[in-house]
Amino acid sequence: MASRRVLGIVLAGAAGKRLAPLTEDRAKSAVPFGGLYRLVDFALSNLVNGGILRICVLTQYKSHSLDRHITTTWQLNSLLANYVAPVPAQQRLGPHWQAGSADAIYQSLNLIHSDRPDLVAVFGADHVYRMDPAQVIERHLAWGAGVTVAALPVPRTSARSFGIIRPAADGHRIAEFTEKPADPPGLPGRPDAAVASMGNYVFDREVLVEALHADAADADSGHSIGGDVIPRLVRDGAAHVYDFLQNQVPGADGRDLGYWREVGTLDSYFDAHMDLCTVHPVFSLYNDQWPILTYVPPQPPAKFVLGEGDQAGRAVNSVVSNGVIVSGGLVRESVLSPGVRVESLASVTRSVVLHNARIGPRAVVENAILDKNVVVQDGAAVGVDKERDRERGFVVSAGGISVVGKGQVVTA
Repeated sequence: MASRRVLGIVLAGAAGKRLAPLTEDRAKSAVPFGGLYRLVDFALSNLVNGGILRICVLTQYKSHSLDRHITTTWQLNSLLANYVAPVPAQQRLGPHWQAGSADAIYQSLNLIHSDRPDLVAVFGADHVYRMDPAQVIERHLAWGAGVTVAALPVPRTSARSFGIIRPAADGHRIAEFTEKPADPPGLPGRPDAAVASMGNYVFDREVLVEALHADAADADSGHSIGGDVIPRLVRDGAAHVYDFLQNQVPGADGRDLGYWREVGTLDSYFDAHMDLCTVHPVFSLYNDQWPILTYVPPQPPAKFVLGEGDQAGRAVNSVVSNGVIVSGGLVRESVLSPGVRVESLASVTRSVVLHNARIGPRAVVENAILDKNVVVQDGAAVGVDKERDRERGFVVSAGGISVVGKGQVVTA
């Protein structure tokens, strides 16, 4: 890869409607995750750790907090011409917004023309995983591919949400690519599994530019990378598939192998957090050879103190961020973001609590997601009675997770 000039493009313009109310005031890729991070940090960390140091993040929907996070956090060495730059939708080609992921890049082709890369790595911004892109690029060059699609096997029952790949006989050329099929084809010998695109691609620059121009001229196109551009390149014989299970990330152990979560729904977002809370997590945040990078707010360490009646503040099988104070409350199997307060005799179980939320004395929070600055009043409960939660206007997911939007108050 050292002899090839690579530009990274991160697609971060999605609204993330299925994550509402977490996306009512922010872009999907700006949603906090894992206590300290935002979803976009995972894609950016993989690119930067993999040696791709010129990155454009294409934004559109409610992008202020995302743009601010990228600008203040992702400051690379400008003396070496390295950068991570947020690029908002600019309507450069006329008075219309981005019509899809392919159109987002097409409207920003000036970035590619200015940088003049040999390869363009196009990554999604809302997945939780580790991957070394240099290994994908190595196979891309060895195959002489026009585009290489990173993919992994998923259960066929959940494959309808992804672009599905049927590999050719050689194992790496793509014979067929179908975006979100109603009846995903199974694998030979594994009829219960299908090969799903991860939404990460490596393109030859000329192939990408030509394909985007052809897509823009097609009035019947949905202007999507997965739905339109990749099938076009499959028909041209230029598309190959990279097996994510072959990717060896430094410092990762067997539990991390193949870990990739698309957190596009409230339940998948919640489940990915619960993955962090186990004694031996299937995805570890503690790999210092391939760190997930972010801005860490300058708050003091977490503190656990005695509360009412000498009740000890405790957290068990939980991820607790800096600035948190657990004062006589009990936290179990939960993730607490910076600045959270848990007061005397309060109970937090299997929950995700975002920045500066306050959980009052004797309050109960179970199977819930609390957005930033939520206040659970003294003796109040959320997540215990789902019907009561719905009556109070809180969202309850299909999997039974109660979600309280930013700044809301949970009354007793």
